Amino acid sequence: MIINIHSVLLRTIVTSYIQRVFLSSENDMSFLESDVSVSLTSIFMKLVGLWMAADQYEQRLRNISVTYNLVAILFALYLQTTDIYYSWGNFSACLFSVSNTLSLILPLLKIFILLSNKEDFFRLIVYMQRNFLQGNYDDHERKIVFGCKRKCTFFICFFTFFTMATIVSYIAGPIIGNIGKNESDRVLPFNMWINLPLSMTPYFEITFTLQVLSLYQIGVSYFCFDNFLCIMNLHLAGQFKVLQYRISTIADRVIEKEEKKEKLIIDSLYFSNKCYTTFKKYIRQHQALIAYCRKLEVVFNWIVLEQVLMFSLLICLDGYQILMANGDIKTRLTFSFHILACLCQLLMFSYSCDCIIRESVSVATAAYGGPWTLLPMTISGRMMRKDLIIVIMRASIPCCLSGKGYFIVSLETYTSVLSTAASYFTLLRNNIESDN
Repeated sequence: MIINIHSVLLRTIVTSYIQRVFLSSENDMSFLESDVSVSLTSIFMKLVGLWMAADQYEQRLRNISVTYNLVAILFALYLQTTDIYYSWGNFSACLFSVSNTLSLILPLLKIFILLSNKEDFFRLIVYMQRNFLQGNYDDHERKIVFGCKRKCTFFICFFTFFTMATIVSYIAGPIIGNIGKNESDRVLPFNMWINLPLSMTPYFEITFTLQVLSLYQIGVSYFCFDNFLCIMNLHLAGQFKVLQYRISTIADRVIEKEEKKEKLIIDSLYFSNKCYTTFKKYIRQHQALIAYCRKLEVVFNWIVLEQVLMFSLLICLDGYQILMANGDIKTRLTFSFHILACLCQLLMFSYSCDCIIRESVSVATAAYGGPWTLLPMTISGRMMRKDLIIVIMRASIPCCLSGKGYFIVSLETYTSVLSTAASYFTLLRNNIESDN
C-alpha cells in the first residue's frame, strides 16, 4: 500500500515537472528537424556495432566494433574476477570488485540478447524513423511529438552525463593519485595480477591505455541500449497520444477535408460514411501501435528482467561504497556518480514504460469522446458504434513492457527497486556491524 502511494506521488511529480519544463516552448518547431536524442544515441550505437549497415564495408566495421566491444568487456571481467580471487578476505575490496563486475555483466548480456534479436531490433528502429519521427502531422500533433523529443533529450543527456562522469572518475583518480609518486608506487585504474612490473615504464603506460580504452567502450555499451529503449518507449507513448487526438477530432477532420461542407451537413448518410471510413483508418493505426509494442516486448523482455534484478544490487553496493567503505574521496566520488547514473537510468526506464501504459489506456476515453453520438443509425453509424465498443474493450488492456512476463514495468517498479535496495543495504550494514 505504501509503495502504491509513493508511486502515485512520484508519477504526479515527474509528469508535472516534465510538462512544465519541456512543453514551455512548443512553438519552436525547428527541433523536429533535428532529433538530438536519436542522433546522439545512433552515434554510440555505431560505436558498439549494433546499427544498420548500408553496404558490406559498413557491415564489416559493425562486426569489428561488436568484436572489440565484447573483447573489452571480457578483458574487464577477467580483471575483476581475478581481483576478487586475490582480494578474498578483504570484504571492502571484494565488494568493490563485485560492484564493478555487475556493471560489466549488464552490457554484456544486453549485447548477446540484441545480437540474437538483431533483425527485429533493426525493424523497430526503421519503423520508428518512418512512422514516428517522419510522420504527417498537423500543428497539434507536431507539438506532441516535439514534447516526446524534448523528454528523450533530457533523459538521455542526463544519463549519458552521469555515466561519462563515472568513467572520468575512474580514470582521473589514479592520475591524480600518481602525482609525485615514484615509478614503483604508481597505481592503475584497476588491479592486474600478472607477473610483470606494471608500475614501470613502458608497461604502465601500455596497461593504463588498455584499461582506459576498455573502460570507455564499456561505458558506451552501458547506456546506449537503454537510451534507445527510452526513445522508442516515449515515442510510442506519443503516438498513442496522437491517436487519441485524431480519434476525438474525427468529425472536424472529415469536415475540413471536404470542399462542399454544406453537403456533409445536409446529407448525414455521407457524413456517417466518411466518419466511419476515417475511424477504420485509426483502428488500423491502433492495431499497428499494439503490434509495435508487442515486438518491443519480445526484443527487450530479457533486458527488462535483467535490469530490474540488477538495479537493487547495484544501488545497494554503490551506497555501501559511498557511506560505509573505507575508501578515499576519489572512490566515493566515483560511486556517487555511478549511483546517480543508476537512479537516472531506473527513472528513465520506468517512466517511459509507465507512459506507454497510461497513454494506451487513454485511447478508450478518447474513443468514447468521438463523434458517434452525432451519427444517425445508418449502416455506417451502427458499425462505427460496434467497432467503438471493441476499441474501448481493447484499450482497457494496457500495452506495457514486462520482465519476461513476471512483472510489468511502471513507476511502481522505481519505488519497489529503491525499497529493495534499502532493505539489502540495511541487511548488509547489520551483518557488518555484528561481525565487528
